[in-house]
Formats: sequence, C-alpha cells, structure tokens
Amino acid sequence: MNAVIRKEIRLSGSGGQGIILAAVTLADAALEAGFYGVQTQSYGPEARGGASKAEVIISDQPIDYPKVTTPDIVLALTAQAYAKYCDDINPGGTMIVEESLSADDCPESALRVPILGTAREVGKEIVANMVSLGVLAATLKKHIDKEFIEKSISKRVPPGTEELNIRAFQKGYDMIQ
Repeated sequence: MNAVIRKEIRLSGSGGQGIILAAVTLADAALEAGFYGVQTQSYGPEARGGASKAEVIISDQPIDYPKVTTPDIVLALTAQAYAKYCDDINPGGTMIVEESLSADDCPESALRVPILGTAREVGKEIVANMVSLGVLAATLKKHIDKEFIEKSISKRVPPGTEELNIRAFQKGYDMIQ
C-alpha cells in the first residue's frame, strides 16, 4: 500500500513581499498536478510591512481541515515573521530562511538561502516571492513537477511580468539542486 502524501507548508514574511501570491500559485499548481490543495492566509492590520503568513496543504487525500497545524515546510523571509509563525514546525520538517536573518533569529539546522539577494540579482526585490516559490518547488519536486508551477505562475502574475517571474522562480529552484 502506498503512503499517504500530505504536506503542510507555511510561508511567512512581511506584508507586501508577495507570499500570498506564492502560496496561491503553489496551491494552484498542486491542483493541476492532481492533488487536493487548500490555501489560507493571515496578515496583521497594517497589511504592508507587518508580519504575514500564507499556508498551503497538499494531499493525495481529501483535506478535511484547511488550516496548517504542524507544518512540514516553513519558509521565513523576515525575523519578525520567523518569531511570529515558525515555532511549531514538524520535528522532521524543513526550515527555510532568508540568509540575512541573524543566527539568533533561527536554528542552525535551518536551510539559509539568499532569497532577497537573488531577487535583486534577477532584477527586482519584488520577485522574492517567486525565488521563494522556486526554493519550495525544489523541496517538493518528488511530488509536484516544476512545469505545473511555471504554468501557474504564468496564469497568476501580472501580464507582461511572466518572464521575469519565471526567471526568478528558476533561480530559486536552482539554488536547491
């Protein structure tokens, strides 16, 4: 009998960094790949600049509760988001953090990735969400083929920015290879 596939994923950062778009794109790609998927989000009253989170559950079985309870993968782009949303990760889970977070902000076992710097190299820091999505896609590659995510990116980003966003996604994906 095959094992049940269920991944609970939490993306966190600062309002305005586009983590909600990244989560919606990931959930959409999961559906395209034949999985069940649900996406939820939360952000402070200040919306821009305050800590925010977006969560995705991907499963090969129907999802009966839409909230992440013990995330298998957590991504944090800011120290404030890490402090607020990253304390309940599954003991065998994967913690991914922006490399500029100080060592005091996160555990040594965290995968430190230059997400913001890579986004600036690609052209604009605003594509940090797509770099993050690429990192997540590489982490999830056993379950969701990256072509599904690229297709979802093309559908969800503003017209005329598809190439930039897919290039940022690819850079994030390549960092984990």
